[in-house]
Amino acid sequence: MIYSLDKINEMADGDQDFINSVVTVFLEEVPHDLQELEKALANQDHEKVYQLAHKIKPNVDLLGMEQTRAAALEIETMGKNAASIADIEKVFPALKTDIIQVMSELKNDFNL
Repeated sequence: MIYSLDKINEMADGDQDFINSVVTVFLEEVPHDLQELEKALANQDHEKVYQLAHKIKPNVDLLGMEQTRAAALEIETMGKNAASIADIEKVFPALKTDIIQVMSELKNDFNL
């Protein structure tokens, strides 16, 4: 398992509905954002790359995905600084793989 509910549990203070809500929002928003990020890379749109990585980062952070958060931060920074798209594309697979794996784990763990 590459995610942890520690941060969410701390925030939720035992509120299972809150935890379910955070997981549901993750599963609804992050796959779309990831798809849009992939399109932005294909279009070499640095501003959009920056915005989408910035949007993904707190979602993966909330799930305790430190390695994934680091990848999102790196992509965000490279997008903001208009780094080479080829360099950004070297980091993207790690982000994508982790998110896809966590989506599957969350769906399984939460029976969604």
